[in-house]
Formats: sequence, C-alpha cells, structure tokens
Amino acid sequence: MLPHDLGDGFDLVPRDLSTVDEMLALTSANLVRLREWEPWAQGEQTREGLVRYTEALMADAVAGRHIPTVLRFDGMPIGSVTCRIDRQQRVAELGYWIDAAFEGRGIVTRACRAILEELEAQDITRAEVHAATGNDRSRRVAERLGFTLERVRPKSFPVAGVRHDLAIYVLELPA
Repeated sequence: MLPHDLGDGFDLVPRDLSTVDEMLALTSANLVRLREWEPWAQGEQTREGLVRYTEALMADAVAGRHIPTVLRFDGMPIGSVTCRIDRQQRVAELGYWIDAAFEGRGIVTRACRAILEELEAQDITRAEVHAATGNDRSRRVAERLGFTLERVRPKSFPVAGVRHDLAIYVLELPA
C-alpha cells in the first residue's frame, strides 16, 4: 500500500525512523493547535520520545496492529495519518492531523480514503474516528468520508485538564 500517491504532489509514506526529525519539527510548529485536542501533545516533545514512539509504531505495523503514515507534500512532511487495528474484532480507529498551512484542502480526506481502501483489503469490517465534539475539523473529515455519528460519550476525553465530550463516528466496510 505504501508509499501511496494522493496526486497533486501529496503522498502517504510509512512512518519510520527516517521521519523523526522532520516530524518533530512539524509537531513543534503546530504544538499550540495540537494541544487543544490531542492528549499526546500535552507533554514535552523530544527527539528521544519521538524515536521511542516511532519504534513502537513500527513494531505494531509489523505485527499488523497499526498503519502509521506520514502525509507529505513534495517530499516534505505536512501531517500524519495513523490507524490502530484490532484484528480480532476487525475494527480500526483512524487518527489524523495536518499542518495549519494545509488545512481545508481535502488532503486528510484523500489520505484517509487510501487507508480505508487498505483496511478493506485487510478484511477489516468497521472503521472508527474518535474526536472531541468541539473539534469541528476532525468531525467534518469523518463526515466527508461517510462515517456516521454513532454516539457521544459525555466528559470521556480528557485533554489538558478539560474533559471533553467524545464523538464516536463509525463506517461499516464491505466484508
């Protein structure tokens, strides 16, 4: 599946140790906005921490539990799309973020479509997106992809000392 050409200079590539320095710089540049919605963004962002995280993602990818990708434009990282997979339940959860300069262009939607196609090929039958109810951009991506709001879990998503309501979107994939 990877690398995957998304057209117009955009592609998805595997997240690996070669992406650490550029992803750290990209994360740091977007940290203020990421901290609003992402629990993982709350702590100090270090190279060592990102190396450990990337190594864990790579191990999970080999085991079939993750599809970790870097979203790029003209070879430069502009975001991330990851997919955590529960093979026993045949369920996957998509997560994504993109640099502020590239928001609103439909790039994340295109990248997620590529991941969803791969999930179908892997016989995954349900995909989910979990987003704070106030995170309108993430919710709109899910809706554009055809996900439907299944439920809202009140006050179940803690970020930076605030407990947000969590919207859970689902998409049933062809079996």
